[in-house]
This record gives sequence, structure tokens and C-alpha cells, in this order.
Amino acid sequence: MNAYQAANQTAEIAFNSLQAPFFAKNHAMDELEAITQSRDAKTQRLREARHAKEQADQAAATSALLAKRYPMR
Repeated sequence: MNAYQAANQTAEIAFNSLQAPFFAKNHAMDELEAITQSRDAKTQRLREARHAKEQADQAAATSALLAKRYPMR
């Protein structure tokens, strides 16, 4: 190995040691973004399910009230 190859190898090692934390940070940010998107999607699904249940409960209560007020003969 000549002096140029040794210097080149040393430079590559130094560069890679600087790049590793940068790529790790990007990977961590991607993971956090995925977690956030998953949480937001779950929140939206739960919100929609709650609204559907509230509407069903309201419709059932209205039907019960009408049945009580106007009984079938």
C-alpha cells in the first residue's frame, strides 16, 4: 500500500465516521415520522368509530322516544 492509498483509506474512514451519525439521525427521524403517522391514523379511526356510535345511539334513542310517544296499535 503506498502513501496515497493509505491517506485515501484514512480519509474514507474519517468521512464514514462523520456520515454514520448523520444517517442514524435521518433513520431515527423516519422512524418518528412513521410512528406519528400511525398514531394519527389510529386517532382518526377511533374518532370516526366514536362518531358512528354516537349517531347510532342518537338514532336508537330517537326511535325509542317515538315508539313510546306513538305506540303501534
